Amino acid sequence: MEVLSFLLKWTSILLLSLSWCFAEEGQISNIANPCCYYPCQNQGICVRYGLDKYECDCTRTGYYGENCTTPEFWTQVYRFLKPSPDVIHYILTHFDWLWDIINRTFLRDWLMRKVLTVRANLIPSPPTYNSRYDYLNWEAYSNITYYTRILPPVPQDCPTPMGTKGNTKLPDPKLLVEKFLLRRNFRPDPQGTNLMFAFFAQHFTHQFFKTHNRVGLGFTKGLGHGVDAGHIYGDTLDRQLELRLLKDGKLKYQVLKGEIYPPSVLDAQVKMSYPPTTPEHQQLAIGQEVFGLLPGLSMYATLWLREHNRVCDILKQAHPTWEDEQLFQTSRLIIIVIEDYVQHLSGYRLKLRFDPTLLFTSHFQYQNRIAVEFNQLYHWHPLMPNSFNIDGENIEYPQFIFNTSILTHYGVEKLVEAFSTQPAGQIGGGNNIHPVVSRVAEGVIVESRELRLQPFNEYRKKFNLKPYSSFAELTGEEKMSKELEELYGHIDAMEFYPALMLEKTRPGAIFGQSMVEMGAPFSLKGLMGNPICSPEYWKPSTFGGRIGFEIVNSASLKKLVCLNTKWCPYVSFHRPPADYKQQSSPHSEL
Repeated sequence: MEVLSFLLKWTSILLLSLSWCFAEEGQISNIANPCCYYPCQNQGICVRYGLDKYECDCTRTGYYGENCTTPEFWTQVYRFLKPSPDVIHYILTHFDWLWDIINRTFLRDWLMRKVLTVRANLIPSPPTYNSRYDYLNWEAYSNITYYTRILPPVPQDCPTPMGTKGNTKLPDPKLLVEKFLLRRNFRPDPQGTNLMFAFFAQHFTHQFFKTHNRVGLGFTKGLGHGVDAGHIYGDTLDRQLELRLLKDGKLKYQVLKGEIYPPSVLDAQVKMSYPPTTPEHQQLAIGQEVFGLLPGLSMYATLWLREHNRVCDILKQAHPTWEDEQLFQTSRLIIIVIEDYVQHLSGYRLKLRFDPTLLFTSHFQYQNRIAVEFNQLYHWHPLMPNSFNIDGENIEYPQFIFNTSILTHYGVEKLVEAFSTQPAGQIGGGNNIHPVVSRVAEGVIVESRELRLQPFNEYRKKFNLKPYSSFAELTGEEKMSKELEELYGHIDAMEFYPALMLEKTRPGAIFGQSMVEMGAPFSLKGLMGNPICSPEYWKPSTFGGRIGFEIVNSASLKKLVCLNTKWCPYVSFHRPPADYKQQSSPHSEL
């Protein structure tokens, strides 16, 4: 009996080995779809033939061979000379004396151009796949109601949910969240990130992350696939018109205690997501229907409304012949604050600058489509604290959520001061999501499975990163890695979103390598792919002449706040130094 068991064991091992040998030669047996093995490397495309054969399309990958694994001559040279992502990141985040010199010379613009082009070129343009089609076709390109996909979905006829590796059943999402993602103790971000940044990230990204759940998880509502300010003005013309004053280009507003705030839904009858118990006069009408959820989002909505109307006044004075429509449309193009956000996010010593002219000599496509993977990646819920400290008071979530009276009671200045001084949580490393948003994290995992996102390591390869060889290498510790291995069975079966959350963080950073190396290309392509950044648009006349162009080119977070408040609080995406004492700044310092 023992001899028979021994023979059966080694026969199964031999058959498995033979299947992998066939995979190397372009033929796989005993499997419904050979592309489930992801045999094509280095951006090669797997094309299935018959039942058990495949071919790798290595066109313009810089590689050739059965599985696109043999590098061409110039690819070998490039690989030899190119430093690793961690080395590049280390150089960009250290050596202050060197960057002080570079930031004052032409080298800064040269390096900025390199950062923009290298990052943006990692994002396919035109778009490639969507959640219905795992091959290139006109429908996947032209149907903008879908999110695009960087990698096609996992084939439906694979032996395991993630292809061929790992267990035949993925772990329960609720278990994953409770075991690996749920906060034990609040862990502040060592990079010094604060809640002002956390709310800005949430507010900014909701102009292009608009999953249309009523249609399906792979769909987005609205026509915008980028930075279109739909979160301020609404994502449909009807919503926009309802929010507009239709006079002097301005947006509707209400005055409370002598301060301008968004109108209530009584005055701007747009659909908003408030609980039925919220009185109508406390339901603020905002471009994004979910922004009544948190006072931090309502605060930014108030600042942008004030800024828009302030710019309208400036343009009206400069162009007295302009009518309401032109004042509105031009002001909409002018209001932008992005340098501070990108600078903080990167942690770079290189001084980043929003300057579209840097790409005018490059081949660059001014278009963008939001990807499912970008939407998944940007669920940064660990940023949220355990509670909120405002003007010496501690406010728990039940009193904070859907409570617009917090904004009108304390005022914008005190909220900015509070959010700029309170630490946000570290995103990477696991076990730092507050229980109040745990169900959202579960939903992200469920969504990724319904959309059949490929394993995390396949995305590592797509973004020119070395795939992890073990769970210990991913997490940087033993206990969690052993538990993950038991649940998933193999590192090549690890899911995209949980891996991003659990990846070991870079030293002193807010998250790990993958979040930066995958997130930055999406962000830069989305920002610089905006038509405003094209040579046809990026000129003073687009923004109402030199006066409008100057507003765009000198925009900052501090100006956004301090030009639209009675007094200038401490405002930054970094927490203040330990010895900080608030001294209100006069507007003349701006």
